[in-house]
Amino acid sequence: MFVPVIAGLGTAQPPSASQAELWEGFFSRHFSGTTRSLAQRIFANSGVTRRQAAVNPLLEDVSDWPTERRMRRYQVEALPLGKEAVGRALTAAGLSAGDIGLFIVCSCTGYATPGLDILLARDLGMAADTQRMFIGHMGCYAALPGLGAASDFVTARGRPALLLCAELTSLHIQPSSARVDTQQIVSHALFSDAAVAAVVVPGGSGYAVREVTAVTDTSTADHMTWDVTDAGFRMGLSPKVPQVLSRHVRGLVDDLLARHGVASSEVDGWAVHPGGPRILNVVERELELPPLGLAASRATLDEHGNCSSPTVLLILDRLGRATPAARRIVMLAFGPGLTLYAALLDRQD
Repeated sequence: MFVPVIAGLGTAQPPSASQAELWEGFFSRHFSGTTRSLAQRIFANSGVTRRQAAVNPLLEDVSDWPTERRMRRYQVEALPLGKEAVGRALTAAGLSAGDIGLFIVCSCTGYATPGLDILLARDLGMAADTQRMFIGHMGCYAALPGLGAASDFVTARGRPALLLCAELTSLHIQPSSARVDTQQIVSHALFSDAAVAAVVVPGGSGYAVREVTAVTDTSTADHMTWDVTDAGFRMGLSPKVPQVLSRHVRGLVDDLLARHGVASSEVDGWAVHPGGPRILNVVERELELPPLGLAASRATLDEHGNCSSPTVLLILDRLGRATPAARRIVMLAFGPGLTLYAALLDRQD
């Protein structure tokens, strides 16, 4: 049996702007009345200092664009961003595009046919028999089922797989409104753009993927939504999400570690999706992590915001580049369902 190993990661991000610049230059005018003061407090307490945007609202206001126009722009912006991330991941793994047996793309912020999977396979020179999979509308946790599918392919076929997560949340700023809508304010304060690619190979050096697991609480399906509207995609984010996570995250992680005979104290890297400061605080409390256990997640939120599906891979990249690099990592991500995904990785040289 082949052991799936993450042999290369590649990241790509559009230009950044500070949270203060975004507030002063755009969002302070986007909100009005009592909504403005509430929004200012949410922006200030978001845990975000800088964010990246392929379509920067300081330069271009998309909030009144119809969905069709946003989708056309998605194709223009996502393709070069994905190509850059994939190229870097392949270089890090020492492979060419023609070596890839399965190409998985995760994205919930734009749709087109032919999609990113086909266009990138064509432009990068992947083989005609490369299999493809597109994962959409799983949101922030999509990287982990994508990683699971890539790992299963590598284990079964003994051929490399490539995962790309690419999100352009900047295309989905909603029209301005005087009505207080806390969920939209939080969304506008947190989300950012990025693309991250991971190459998974049979054996060798890198992070071995030991298991990917999940739990879904369907009784809370309405707590996190992503609706296609005439004005782009609209985020629904209940303030009850941290409460749901607090009920499930400890059991999910404990069961995962127990199956591999690993104690929580033996995990030296925690890649926890930073859905927001409250979510990180809940995970830290429920897992009884040390004070710096989520330092990489908080630093990623601070520097990049919440990039949806690529974010947990950004944190993995940070942990892998640390000195010393993390040896054993638990990845956690959350999204619609309400769904919690976890993965256990071990570094092998």
